[in-house]
Amino acid sequence: MRHLLTFLLLLCSSILYAQPSYDIIIRNGKIMDGTGNNWYYSDLAIKDGKIVAISRHITNPATRIIDAAGLIVSPGFIDVHTHLEEDETKDPRATNFILDGVTTCITGNCGSSATDIGQYLHFVDSLRMSINVAVLVGHNDVRKAVMGRANRDATPDEMKRMESIVDKAMRDGAIGLSTGLIYIPGTYTKTPEIVALAKIAARYNGVYASHMRDEGDSVTQAIEEAITIGREARIPVEISHFKLSGQQNWGRSKITVPMIEAARREGIEVTIDQYPYTASSTSISTLIPDEILADGQDSIKARLGRPEIRKYVVNCILERLKKRKLKHLSYAVVAYYAPDTTYNGKSIEQINIMKGRKHKASEEALTVIDIMINGGASAVFHGMSEEDVKRIMQYPFNMFASDASIRVLGRGMPHPRGYGTNARVLSKYVREEKVISLEEAVRRMTSLPAQKFQLKDRGILKEGMAADILVFDENKVKDVSTFSDPHHYATGFQFVVVNGQLTVDNGVHTGVRNGKALKGPGFVR
Repeated sequence: MRHLLTFLLLLCSSILYAQPSYDIIIRNGKIMDGTGNNWYYSDLAIKDGKIVAISRHITNPATRIIDAAGLIVSPGFIDVHTHLEEDETKDPRATNFILDGVTTCITGNCGSSATDIGQYLHFVDSLRMSINVAVLVGHNDVRKAVMGRANRDATPDEMKRMESIVDKAMRDGAIGLSTGLIYIPGTYTKTPEIVALAKIAARYNGVYASHMRDEGDSVTQAIEEAITIGREARIPVEISHFKLSGQQNWGRSKITVPMIEAARREGIEVTIDQYPYTASSTSISTLIPDEILADGQDSIKARLGRPEIRKYVVNCILERLKKRKLKHLSYAVVAYYAPDTTYNGKSIEQINIMKGRKHKASEEALTVIDIMINGGASAVFHGMSEEDVKRIMQYPFNMFASDASIRVLGRGMPHPRGYGTNARVLSKYVREEKVISLEEAVRRMTSLPAQKFQLKDRGILKEGMAADILVFDENKVKDVSTFSDPHHYATGFQFVVVNGQLTVDNGVHTGVRNGKALKGPGFVR
């Protein structure tokens, strides 16, 4: 009997010893796998950066066991429209993204990126950020590298040089081509130039992502151009931060969303993304006519110093106000102005009064000119309809995006989207207003962007996939950042795992930096 008991003890010991040991086990959670399917109860095990088991009652030993009872377990969110470029070193932990549930950022949007994509991705890997990073090659910077800020068509030789840059970028790991057609020099570019470069990206199964030529009065023409580029270049299209700007355009989502639906019925692979706010954020230079912005800051300053040009710019700004049915530039709020940070958080109307000028729109236009002469500023522009935001949000092939950079607490008065885009969707539009379901919101933040940008081992909770995972409380997740008080991290994302390592533990960033550069389908080693 003693020998039998000893044998049984040894057998049990050997069985336990034979069980594989995991790095992390997440137990008792509601698995929301990213496909849009309903949640289900299960455990999930992680080993060596991968999901290795999803099963009820995983009993194996693990270095860390997380009890997710009552919580949602989902794939990490993929932010398809960010602007990390040149901000990566400000906070390599990317805290504002991580605490909003983002484990992967796609940068290089709006035509702005490094032109040497191989070097950029090497930099990302050497920096070791907390997030994964994929990058688009930006048309504006490609064009500037070849022909500066010139307001003209490219010559055949210049086109060949631009095509060569895009070709190399795709082979170096870019996931596609982006344009920013309201920014210099993109605004000077005609459609055939973009088609030619998009065809290069298409050779490598890339995506064409566009900040369109107009998001206001001429928005339908801009959508048609983006669709035309997709059709002629035979490339998937992503229309960035889909919206309607200006009070005169409120309600036109009833026209613009059906345009996307019609293109898809035609067979064009077009999708959109959106930030869940009624204000945009970009450079104050967008208030200035395009032709004034050619050839660099010295040229801009010289032009704006000429009385006839100043008068022309003032009239253009006044005409813009008239279209918006506004009397003052109250809708334009400075986010960051380096020469005088007292401007931060104040509207152009307020700054104009602060400068002792008359309370007139024409004087406010001169204040904009002064800001531009001194190097410009970033700004928040209020002017979208909440009804349009909701209508666009209900379109099923629409992803969520922050259109933000890495935030530094206390710096400037930035748009709150950089801190709380995903949390705002989940709290305001899912939990409170029920515009879309939780399962649908998670799908839009995970598997849909992974599919669109060909991040083939991300976006779904499945054995063998990369372990980018969130554990969050659907009843407590919330955006705290506001326009008047933006510097607050989102709450409710209790655990965040990036490539298998715990990066947020009970709501606190651990300091772990386990992100990596993600390469596009054309990458050649």
